[in-house]
Amino acid sequence: MAVSNSTHMQYQQLGQNGPIVSRLALGTMTFGAETNEAEAFRQLDCFADYGGTFIDTADVYSAGISEEIIGRWIKQRGGLGQMILATKGRFAPPAGSYGGSRRAIVKSVEASLKRLQLDSIDVYYMHGWDTQTDIEETVNALGDLIRMGKIHHIAWSNVSGWQIQKIVSTCDKLGVSRPISVQPQYNLLDRGIEVEVLPCCLENGIGLAPWSPLGGGWLTGKYNRQTVPTGSTRLGENPARGVEAYDKRNTDKTYRVLDTLESIATQHQVPISHVALTWLLSRPAVNTLLLGARTIGQLEDNLKSISLELERKEINTLTKVSAPGLPEYPYQFLTDWSGITIWDELGSSL
Repeated sequence: MAVSNSTHMQYQQLGQNGPIVSRLALGTMTFGAETNEAEAFRQLDCFADYGGTFIDTADVYSAGISEEIIGRWIKQRGGLGQMILATKGRFAPPAGSYGGSRRAIVKSVEASLKRLQLDSIDVYYMHGWDTQTDIEETVNALGDLIRMGKIHHIAWSNVSGWQIQKIVSTCDKLGVSRPISVQPQYNLLDRGIEVEVLPCCLENGIGLAPWSPLGGGWLTGKYNRQTVPTGSTRLGENPARGVEAYDKRNTDKTYRVLDTLESIATQHQVPISHVALTWLLSRPAVNTLLLGARTIGQLEDNLKSISLELERKEINTLTKVSAPGLPEYPYQFLTDWSGITIWDELGSSL
């Protein structure tokens, strides 16, 4: 059995109730920062020409400039057409608002619509959990915006399993449509969501749209054991950058994964990044993934990964070598006691 990507873009529904989107989405965090407007327009045109339909941004990307650039591109092409647009709110403070309160959400959505030059947002993500606001207030505000036609679907990013279940239960209680998608970090170097987030999404019919599918550049093979990155790369400009930091990922396990990727990539005569992206698209609940690029060359290369076909045994080899293991309690304890892993219970090939 093979995990097959055709030579053209593929499409899949985002969650049980969301829109049909391209399996490769365009992440635009670099727009207005590392990527200037002219280059951003070239990336957007390239993505559209390749059959891409899902564009992802956020109000906090370059302090709103990413949304403004996308808005001008949309206006130039005469509207979104078949494109699906997602943006996020939570961390930017428009007009003094901040977080998940009704006031903050309404102001954030209005500000995003203005920058995007749109009347509505297809998928609106809460960019993270707000401990200062009752979840009922957040969900009620989002539900009202859906009824007003300002947003079409709600989604969440950077949340834990229990938070997802709390959101779902609150939506059901208040009669608000459930989130269609969760956007987490997920890649061969970080599979932490498989313990609770992924099973919770599967249980509730929520799709995954992972960010950092190439581990901040690690899964392109451009970093090595001996040399701290320098120059115009994500880690070159900041080797201590968040979850992708050089000292955090410069480990034996990382290089075992990279060696396996290299072996498989050599057999298929493709870059190792293509193998890493194809593995991720094979995972349960992953409907799409976000490609972020500084240049059109990087984007074009990653878009070509959709044509790669891997054998099931190759997928399984990558899954095994990248396995994170389980926390001792309760997960490993329950597995040892029952002889069934949490993934076996899902009936998947996790």
